[in-house]
Amino acid sequence: MRQSKLFTKTRKEAPADEIAKNAELLTRAGFINKQMAGVYALLPLGLRVMKKIENIIREEMNTIGSQEISMTTLQDPEVWKKTDRWSDEAVDVWFKTKLKNDTELGLGCTHEEPITKMLTEHLSSYRDLPFSVYQIQTKFRNEPRAKSGILRGREFLMKDMYSFCSDEDSHNEFYEKSKIAYKNVFQRLGIGHLTYITFASGGMFSKYSHEFQTICPVGEDTIYLDEEKGIAVNKEVFDDEVLSSLGLDKSKMVEHKAIEVGNIFTLGKKYSEPLGLTFKNESSEDLSVFMGCYGIGIGRLMGTVVEALSDDKGIIWPESIAPFKFHLLALGESENVKKEANSLYDLLLSKGVEVFFDDREAMSAGEKFADSDLIGIPYRIVVSERSLKEGGFELKKRTEEKGKIVSQEELLKII
Repeated sequence: MRQSKLFTKTRKEAPADEIAKNAELLTRAGFINKQMAGVYALLPLGLRVMKKIENIIREEMNTIGSQEISMTTLQDPEVWKKTDRWSDEAVDVWFKTKLKNDTELGLGCTHEEPITKMLTEHLSSYRDLPFSVYQIQTKFRNEPRAKSGILRGREFLMKDMYSFCSDEDSHNEFYEKSKIAYKNVFQRLGIGHLTYITFASGGMFSKYSHEFQTICPVGEDTIYLDEEKGIAVNKEVFDDEVLSSLGLDKSKMVEHKAIEVGNIFTLGKKYSEPLGLTFKNESSEDLSVFMGCYGIGIGRLMGTVVEALSDDKGIIWPESIAPFKFHLLALGESENVKKEANSLYDLLLSKGVEVFFDDREAMSAGEKFADSDLIGIPYRIVVSERSLKEGGFELKKRTEEKGKIVSQEELLKII
């Protein structure tokens, strides 16, 4: 992509109504655009990042055998009434609407009920179990506070997965596989070293759950971490009973602020029983399916990476999800520089390299460097009169203070 053709522009200042670092940087760098409180549009660079996060999650869910589907956003109240979760008293984040004939509908905030109901048409025997399904879909939640940028939105992209097993033992086996898959996701996103499995409340889903919390000063949650064991407990369930059950010593727990980037729940038969999701066992007895659910907020992940990995110059994207791997900058008005930069751009494209080419004219070197740091692409290649005189191009990592001059042959070897 040529930066001169990109319709979005960088900004020196963040919008006055943004207080979260993730929203400030992503807006200034041209990744997102705020539509209203808690609602953000993805611009070209932001969409590239989001798609890469999606694909990492998709690969890890596929690895543990889950099958991708896509459910509807519009929700039938009758399904939710069977589990007593249609009322605002039970679930206080519903967005509800009406058809022209006054039939009430909901906008999906989660999908336990409709997926469970749907599977009553597809599951009948113990031979059908176990299996799991997942989707990557927009969710709607009427959050009372939406001041954390894309960390807490009213409209957001989420991966939700649901497992269906014959009994608790089978469920636990898949549950442990999901923990590994989640760890792999966060490792590949560059925040694995900051993210810990955390024992927590099950909220609207179950008594207890496991969260994946990324340590970050702006996190809404407080966790207590046993750094030696790598296990954490959310403040909301931090008591002697829980610590004893987990074999943790209170005196060794260190307090941190953290962002919840994923969660997994054991649902048991909470939804299968009221919605009639059963199977026949080997003795032809009808039994309720044992369920679990597993969520990752994809937009929240993107915001967490920005919060956790940025510096005072801007964003620092991990290579795995950066919009491009290389940011190519042509400095000055020299025709020779323009020619060499364009030639290198074409060569990199021919090699299948993801490259963002800053070919903008009438821009100073300082402005281009500042924009490059703000956007946060992992590697910067500079073509200038100085670099050409020294035998090639300046190559620098986003996290390095100084680059080095490399020839075209050396650059291609590095790539």
